[in-house]
Formats: sequence, C-alpha cells, structure tokens
Amino acid sequence: MSKNLKIPATYMRGGTSKGVFFRMTDLPVEAQSPGAVRDAILMRVIGSPDPYSKQIDGMGGATSSTSKTVIVSKSSRDDHDVDYLFGQVAIDKPFVDWSGNCGNLSAAVGPFAVHAGLIAKERMVDNGVISVRIWQANIGKTLVVDVPMRDGEVDESGDFELDGVTFPAAEVPVEFLHPAGAPRSLFPTGNLIDTLEVPEIGSFRASFINAGIPTIFLDASEIGYEGTELQEAINNDAEALGRFEKIRAYGAIQMGLNQTVEDAQTRQHTPKIAFVSPPKSYLSSSGKMVEAADIDVLVRALSMGKLHHAMMGTAAVAVAAAACVPGTIVNLAAGGGERENVVFGHPSGTLKVGAKAHLKPEGWWVEKAIMSRSARILMEGRVHVPSSVLEANKRGES
Repeated sequence: MSKNLKIPATYMRGGTSKGVFFRMTDLPVEAQSPGAVRDAILMRVIGSPDPYSKQIDGMGGATSSTSKTVIVSKSSRDDHDVDYLFGQVAIDKPFVDWSGNCGNLSAAVGPFAVHAGLIAKERMVDNGVISVRIWQANIGKTLVVDVPMRDGEVDESGDFELDGVTFPAAEVPVEFLHPAGAPRSLFPTGNLIDTLEVPEIGSFRASFINAGIPTIFLDASEIGYEGTELQEAINNDAEALGRFEKIRAYGAIQMGLNQTVEDAQTRQHTPKIAFVSPPKSYLSSSGKMVEAADIDVLVRALSMGKLHHAMMGTAAVAVAAAACVPGTIVNLAAGGGERENVVFGHPSGTLKVGAKAHLKPEGWWVEKAIMSRSARILMEGRVHVPSSVLEANKRGES
C-alpha cells in the first residue's frame, strides 16, 4: 500500500466562501510550480472530479462557494507582504480554473498570512490593525486587507454581521486597488451597454465589465425574471441553467475572453453572469424580509453554473464599479446618476460596496473598490492525499 501525502493545511471561511489554504512551501516540491501535478493534488484534496457532485471523498462542500483552494507565499515584490493564488476546483469535471480571484476568500488571505508567519516581524503589531498588502497573482492586482490584532494574534471575534454567514465576527475591510487596470480595460468592448445576441435564445442589452472579475450584467426583465429569485427558482431548473450558460459563453466571446463557445467549458470561473433589477421587497433565504426602501438595486449572480447563495466577492467589486459608472445596466437599475457606493439585495440579504470611478479622456477608470467581510479559521492540521496521485502525474497519467 502506498502511503498518503500529509500536507499542512488550514480550512478557512472568508466572507460567504470556504477553502483549503496552503503555504506554498508546504506543498510537495512538484506542486510548487503550476501544472498537472499541482492541479491533481488540489482536486484530490477537494474531492474532484466527482460524478455524483457531492465531493464526499474530499474537503469540498459540493458548491462553487466551498470548492476552493488558496496558496500563499512570501511576496517576491518589495512593496507587498504576500503573493496569493486562487484555484477554483470544478466539482464534476477534472480541472482547476486559475483565471480569476475569489473576493470572499481574499478577506481570509490577510488573517492566514499573519497566522502562518508570512508577515515580516517589523510589520507586525500586537494590538490594533495590520494592513496586509497582497499581490493577487491570478489577475496581477493589489489587495489591501485590514486584519484586526489582539495580544499578537488575529482577532476573529466581533459583532460584524454579514448576510449569508450565520454568526457575527470581526470586520475585515478589503480594498481592491485599480481593479480594472488601465481605463480602456474596464469596459472591454468600449461601450457601457452592448447588444448580446445568443442564437436560439434571444437578443439582450448587456454591460460587460472587467473589475474584480469579468462579469456580464443583464436586465432581469429582459430574461424573464423579477430579480428577487432565490437559489431554488433557478438551480432546480436545468433548462434555465443551460440558457444562462449559453448566454455566458456568447458573452465571453464578445468580451474577448474566449474564441469559441467550447472554450467556455474549460473556463467556468470567468466570466460571471448576473442579472439586475430596481429595488423590490422580498423574503431572503434566511427568512428575513429585505425592504425595497433599504436597497438601491437587486443583483443575482451565477457562479460555476449555479445561482450563488449570496454574492461572490469579486462579483461584488464588479457590481460596485458598474453601479458607480453612470449609464451601465447596473447603474440604471439603481436609479442612475453618479454615486460612490451601492447597497444591493442578494438571495441571502444585503451588501454595501463602494467604488471610486473617474472619467478620463481614454475612458472610465476605477481607483479602488471597497467592501467589508469577515474571516475565521475553521480547522488546521494536515490534509491526506494518496501518494498515487503524485506518482501517476509524474508518469503523465490521468
């Protein structure tokens, strides 16, 4: 019998997501570089691919929010503390998508870096807040995560409440600096609103935006929805999910992310697709009434082919950016005009996000997007992976 690989790992919640966190140096040497070996090990840790879509034989929770992995290392950049890689593990297919970031787990990267001893001693504080500068290596962007400290350790306790998370915790503000890069890259087509034509489905107005994560925003009424839907209304409808995936695939081509519809099947993490509506009152998934007067806009987003139970952090950045640029689908649904923040309703409740957007001669530019999350260590120790996974990939086997 071959022995198991026993890899130090930390299981963390960040925002409304959970993932398995690793220090780069704790991974087997063969997995410290990108490639088939790394992907195979991470898939086995999570329990993918699983034709039953349950991830029973791994750490994953069989949803896009819980099928995630994070690798953190001391930064190779002088002006950053750590480098952070995010891998979205497909549930029923054999691949790891490295094309984007996870905004929810970004909030946990700062606390993990402190806990894992990856922050230089001269940067540490015993009490107060340490601003951890993170290089998000998947997308080449800078994040700043404010980590509360008490008696030399991360302080996870607090009264900050986040819809989609049951228990209160310490607030962890996250800043996404220049989330779209150069002005002309914020709207990849150069337009605030485009016409998206999808064969056999229809033609829709769409705002394509690349901030936080590439996202396609649609008007809920144009695709037959109210904007108040909860997960069951869409995730139990195979025909609706197929429609969304086809719309997403054609949108990805128009955004320049994919060349063909088939390419989208190997890039499930990006782009995201979301639909918006003006405020309406609705009953959230927790049974709490969300009043129209308390929100600016309704947003529902899909991740990895399913309606998300709350909101992906990176998609929240896209919501913030789109809402703060006058004339986009999101901005118009929120009432139009200039703004620096927005409160939007999602299936689990509400979330406030902010963005500083400026119009320059070459186009709209987002200085930063801001949101608050919370994070907590759920468990730490070692994950066990059959050594045969490593051996098979060394030999080039599947």
